[in-house]
Amino acid sequence: MRNTTILVALLLALPLLASAQKKKVKPDAIIVTEYGNISLELFDETPKHKENFLKLAKEGFYDGTTFHRVIKEFMIQGGDPNSKDPAKKKLAGQGGPGYTLPAEILPDRIHQKGALAAARLGDQVNPDRNSSGSQFYIVQGRTFSDKEINNSERRIAMTMGQEFKYTEEQKHLYREVGGSPWLDQQYTIYGQVIDGMDIIDKIGAVTTRPGDVPVKDVVIVVVAGKKSKKGEKKLQQMLAPTE
Repeated sequence: MRNTTILVALLLALPLLASAQKKKVKPDAIIVTEYGNISLELFDETPKHKENFLKLAKEGFYDGTTFHRVIKEFMIQGGDPNSKDPAKKKLAGQGGPGYTLPAEILPDRIHQKGALAAARLGDQVNPDRNSSGSQFYIVQGRTFSDKEINNSERRIAMTMGQEFKYTEEQKHLYREVGGSPWLDQQYTIYGQVIDGMDIIDKIGAVTTRPGDVPVKDVVIVVVAGKKSKKGEKKLQQMLAPTE
């Protein structure tokens, strides 16, 4: 009788468990492109970067900018206001809002596919690894073998001057999903793509010219929350031919 009661209780709980597993994380922001939308979760553990990204999105700072640097099986980079100014397009990659952000590099965040991270200047001129105030990149990457992952661990440990090991889950992500592990522990990762991985692949496959610049502009609009329709309408207006 007792076993029957337990079995019934488990059967009743199954729909609830299935419902919990299907529950999706609501996006904090959405990047709208003509290739489709990229939904983002922004991490509470990197509050300065999360607050800044949402602030710029709400102000419309990113609207009309482009993914100005695209490297297949590596990453797509955007967020430079120069990229939407015809007179400054050649300077894309050098612009920003006029300020930087202090690094918020977390030991448990890795450059798995879909990771959202802040671009920055190199260590030679930026030893504190402060982030660009607006430029960001989204990882596309590729899959890695165990040997490559082990080599990455050793390189990171040498750079940090202390032992560094990936968790089994992180190794699995690099083996099966992909990413760019050589960037780990050097840049602030402050978000993750939760919907639109296929859009990253589409943008990653666009034709580029020297300098990794797309031949055709990949224009973006960034909206806070779930306001994708608003962003799509704004993008359509931007891309509409002018007489």
